[in-house]
Amino acid sequence: MQGLVDLNADAGESFGRWKLGDDERVIPLVTSVNIACGWHAGDPATMRAALRIARDAGVAAGAHPGFPDLAGFGRRALTMSPREAADACLYQFGALRALADEMGVAITHVKPHGALYGLTVRDPAVAEAVGTAVAAAAPGVPVVLLAGPTADRVAELGVPVVREAFADLDYDDAGHIIIEPDPVAKDPQACAQQALSVLRGKVHSVSGTAVPVRADSICLHGDRPNAVEVARAVRDAFAAEGVELAAMRAVLADRDSGAASAAGTAETAPA
Repeated sequence: MQGLVDLNADAGESFGRWKLGDDERVIPLVTSVNIACGWHAGDPATMRAALRIARDAGVAAGAHPGFPDLAGFGRRALTMSPREAADACLYQFGALRALADEMGVAITHVKPHGALYGLTVRDPAVAEAVGTAVAAAAPGVPVVLLAGPTADRVAELGVPVVREAFADLDYDDAGHIIIEPDPVAKDPQACAQQALSVLRGKVHSVSGTAVPVRADSICLHGDRPNAVEVARAVRDAFAAEGVELAAMRAVLADRDSGAASAAGTAETAPA
């Protein structure tokens, strides 16, 4: 059982008078939050409000750039070249960072949203372009990608990568998440058990296939109608198993320290 993990949630996804999610209650239950940047959801006032909640709760704040698709909430597939996808992420990251700088809040990560996230899974060139662009614009700020071959490939380029799995989404046999256009309530205990399964190194696809997974962070969706109950169930399950929660940077530091220690032990072991 993996003993340390980040728990993240998407937030800041209201728009003007249209309210979505319960940021006031969800954000304090996680260790990192991904804030919409105005393209799939969010607006300057909503972004500022989410940053304030994260700051006051001591939760790490990251950018959640998506496709320019307010009507479809960024969950409809669009076509973007690797360069276009990278520029879209930088543009939205810059907007959130400007507000965060004025508030004295650090932006700790960048996580593509919805169908843009799916594009990074399907097209490794897009993931590489997004990762290298973020690394050049903000050295040390990791990009969050689905745990698996694409995340590993981007990490090999020297880009800081947070490998992510999901508590509240189904997986197919290839280890890809199945994105819901309109999330519905899910059984909190089932989500908690899937999160624990991730920490044991695998998830089960909708067909029952065991898919290996190694994750630094586990996501739940703030726009799910019972997101608060899901978050509490996951936290309770972790506490019962002695799993500690920490923000992404702390988890990455622990992972890298463990890898370095293992490498050192291997080098000094007798032949």
